[in-house]
Amino acid sequence: MPLIEAFRQLLGDTAVLTREEDLAGLTEDWRGRFHAPALCAVLPSTTEQVAAIIRLCVAHDTPVLPQGGNTSLCGGATPSGQGKPPVIVALTRMRRIRSLDPVNNTMVVDAGCVLATVQEVAASAGRLYPVSLGAEGSCQIGGNIGTNAGGTGVLRYGNTRDNVLGLEVVLPDGSVWDGLYALRKNNTGYDLKHLFIGSEGTLGIITGAVLKLHPLPTAESVAWLAVDSPQAALKVLGLFQASCSSRLSAFELMNAKQIELVLEQVPGRRCPVAEIDAWHVLVELSDTGDAAALAATMQTVLEQALETGLVRDGVVATSEAQRKAMWLVRHSVSEANKKAGVGLTSDTAVPVSTVPDFIDQAMAAVRAIVPGLPFIIVGHMGDGNIHLIPFFSFAEWDALPNRDETAQRIRRAMNDVASSLRGTFSAEHGVGRTLTGEMIRYKPPVELALMRAVKQAFDPSGLFNPGRVLPPSSATEVTATSPTNATS
Repeated sequence: MPLIEAFRQLLGDTAVLTREEDLAGLTEDWRGRFHAPALCAVLPSTTEQVAAIIRLCVAHDTPVLPQGGNTSLCGGATPSGQGKPPVIVALTRMRRIRSLDPVNNTMVVDAGCVLATVQEVAASAGRLYPVSLGAEGSCQIGGNIGTNAGGTGVLRYGNTRDNVLGLEVVLPDGSVWDGLYALRKNNTGYDLKHLFIGSEGTLGIITGAVLKLHPLPTAESVAWLAVDSPQAALKVLGLFQASCSSRLSAFELMNAKQIELVLEQVPGRRCPVAEIDAWHVLVELSDTGDAAALAATMQTVLEQALETGLVRDGVVATSEAQRKAMWLVRHSVSEANKKAGVGLTSDTAVPVSTVPDFIDQAMAAVRAIVPGLPFIIVGHMGDGNIHLIPFFSFAEWDALPNRDETAQRIRRAMNDVASSLRGTFSAEHGVGRTLTGEMIRYKPPVELALMRAVKQAFDPSGLFNPGRVLPPSSATEVTATSPTNATS
């Protein structure tokens, strides 16, 4: 085709993928839930090449699908199968660390840089890039920014949005906006970068970013605690907040079902405490001060929690190996859940004070639909983001009547509870294409109208990641279905 030939002349044959076997890892999401064909995939090496690709796509009226590490949980990074097959613009060859300024505490990177690489480069300069999540070994900075990724460090450092100072973006007309300002104060009108952070590739392709760095902690103390309930965990969180302030960097909650699946499905993982209790908390303190003082603070808080009966058992990591082993359990949850069965993952967030209420009410609402259904529960309790996951074995899922409709009812029940508590149906995963119906249900009409106006201003032809984030303007209801090949 003329467009593919133009890509080859621009990029070279090896940077244009058209064969099905070459596209396989790009046209299907990592969980195997979404698969549809693409016209081709292109692998640019520079921002200028990305801009040229977009101009060619516009000239041929062809949709554009930006793709980072393809770790999306909402169907936002793979073809939809609707309309013309898109051109996948994969930034895997754009992995340059452009600069690092330890005095200004900033790093300028290509959008294709893997998150773990950015963390390692920052650490080598005595700095911390604090965004951390289970997919950090494969997810890319551009995708993190496009989805405003959260993770385990939000409690102390905020989402990706809070750690980006500037962006470079190729716009839907092929022009390039150079907003790579390494400034913490720049009060000169609309802060345009925030339009692209969380836009999921619907307004432009992020090709570069200025990331905010922080002092690298020199002391860390990590503990694994067994508690009776989310209510007890919330009280333990209060003890740590009162004693540790900003030194509290993570407070993660998991139920027994989640721990059991990790131990069953992922080799080399073990529960840090003697027994798998009903609920578990992973807490981390970090500081740039004295390690012994930080450890003493951890011990003092734990003694308070034990004396008041809030904690049943607990273990404090006494080595770096133990600390990593604890975090490996937490970061293995997605792998374990994918192997074990079908989980209808939610990405709800509510005010931290209402997390126990949300868990109780949402579980009751789901079990009114499917009585006795087990739950996997894992989440960032410190920031209110709880992944409540109704769980089916593969056999149970295959035997479930009207499963797509049932799955939608289950997700809607959980999201309704979150909304009633002034929460959200998407805290860190994004909207993608699976949650556009929820946008209609939960977003005020004036808010949707403003979003559509922004989309129209940037992408009047609707070629950038169509069908994602925003529901059709004429729609009164969009039903998100759960594909029958769901795996976690």
